[in-house]
Amino acid sequence: MTSVASDNRTTDAPAVVLTIAGSEATGGAGAQADLKTFQELGVFGIANLTCIVSFDPNNEWNHRFVPVDQDVIAHQLEATTAAYGAASGAPSVVDTVKIGMLGSPATISTVAAALSAGAFGNVVLDPVLICKGQEPGHALDTDQALKTQILPLATFVTPNHFEAESLSGLEITDVESLKAAAIRIHELSGATVLAKGGVRLSGPDAVDVFYDGDTLEVLAAPKVGEVAVSGAGCSLAAAVTAELAKGASPLEAARSAKEFVTAGIRNRVASGAPFDALWQGGPR
Repeated sequence: MTSVASDNRTTDAPAVVLTIAGSEATGGAGAQADLKTFQELGVFGIANLTCIVSFDPNNEWNHRFVPVDQDVIAHQLEATTAAYGAASGAPSVVDTVKIGMLGSPATISTVAAALSAGAFGNVVLDPVLICKGQEPGHALDTDQALKTQILPLATFVTPNHFEAESLSGLEITDVESLKAAAIRIHELSGATVLAKGGVRLSGPDAVDVFYDGDTLEVLAAPKVGEVAVSGAGCSLAAAVTAELAKGASPLEAARSAKEFVTAGIRNRVASGAPFDALWQGGPR
């Protein structure tokens, strides 16, 4: 069936954003969380999948990880670029991309080549490192490839507590050490950093640290429980991505994303799994 582009386009077309990430079967995290966040924040979201992750209820809910074939990943990126890239002629060009779980050195190389060729203005990296369910040696190779091939291309990085320790080489035990880690990651990458302490640091507040080389700001909100919620990190990075695509400054994007995720955690979704999921509709 041949489709014909409509001539009844509005002049108020939404910004177009891309997530390159994994599918998470329960819908709480990964590309599913990204697309729901994009929709809630008024941007047109595209997802190119890198892997399929499903929790195993018969093995302590550990990850089952299946990579997407490299040709399939490359074909997705090719189609997206042809439809919405700089040379596409589309009224809204995809200038902002979020990178989530990549999962293998091969996928990292495929995505790094696409990022280098795509001339994206904003590359938001949620640096998913070791994934439970991967063979340890392979996981460490993946982490190293991410640090050497993707991190240098990022303009904004959103590491969680573990990832911030891994990227910075510092132990994070309090807000001051989280600040030091954010500064160190910026020095290593040149990217704006939003380092997430979340519920893992002691105290009444969930604390994140923003640093862009000039501004160091602590973003804090009262904790909603003491247990991390599925999809919070993905949704935070996706919210940053959406706000940047709409023209916000990095600091404005970080502040808005923090508010969005806090509301989503407050209005979390429970299931039969041993974890709750953030609801992107929570701010409504």
